[in-house]
Amino acid sequence: MASVERRRIARLRDGWQAGPDQVAVEAPLVIEVDGRTVSTTMRTPGADTELALGWLVSEGAIASIDDIFEAKECFEEVDEGDDVRRIVQVTTRGLPAMEPRLHTTSSACGLCGSDLIDLTSRTRKWPLEADHTAFAPERILEQPRLLREAQRGFDASGGLHAAALFTPEGELVCLREDVGRHNAVDKVVGWALREGRLPLSGLCLQVSGRASAELVHKAVVAGAPALAAVSAPTTLAVDLARAADLTLVGFVRDGSLNVYAGCERLGVTE
Repeated sequence: MASVERRRIARLRDGWQAGPDQVAVEAPLVIEVDGRTVSTTMRTPGADTELALGWLVSEGAIASIDDIFEAKECFEEVDEGDDVRRIVQVTTRGLPAMEPRLHTTSSACGLCGSDLIDLTSRTRKWPLEADHTAFAPERILEQPRLLREAQRGFDASGGLHAAALFTPEGELVCLREDVGRHNAVDKVVGWALREGRLPLSGLCLQVSGRASAELVHKAVVAGAPALAAVSAPTTLAVDLARAADLTLVGFVRDGSLNVYAGCERLGVTE
């Protein structure tokens, strides 16, 4: 299933014109763990297994690829029609049963309503205070441009967020896109899990939108020492980053940035 699809639209460009346009796909994905449905999330198709595994890391259910016996994508016809239900089935190595989410998670919200600070402290496996990686501000400032240049789905549709990992030297390590910010991050974390790259020590997680508290939670649980966002953070994101010793950078654009937590990794003082 493609990440974009054609839809016929009306466009105002020096008068009205009708024609096709590329639109980002948003469709449900069912996540099953040990034969039990634990979540249904709205996402952009692509890297679905990475998405499921990254989500499980963020939930604190797994911390290593050794926790997983098998993860595979499956398809089921719906009502004998053309619609197909897409499922990622994860089989663990005897981990405790997960409590299922009893509602569909939208592409804009993952852990809404949870006490994230308490949840983060309980699920994190890799404390960040021991990660003293230094990030040069000039390298952080380059990340949004490099992120944007690598966004193939955004080029086609204009409707996809992105998350990426960068080294302190500015090397792009991994990039994933999705209609949901948190899904894009989960896909990156899932990639890192499969590649044996967790925790994300010494890497900066760059996101294309704002820095919500949920994205801070995901960065901390994955062991990333720094999170940079093109747009603004929230108060809860700042509080959570400070409590977890995460470097949080916002408004990374137009040659400037704001540091909301963890200034020492950028060589500055508050």
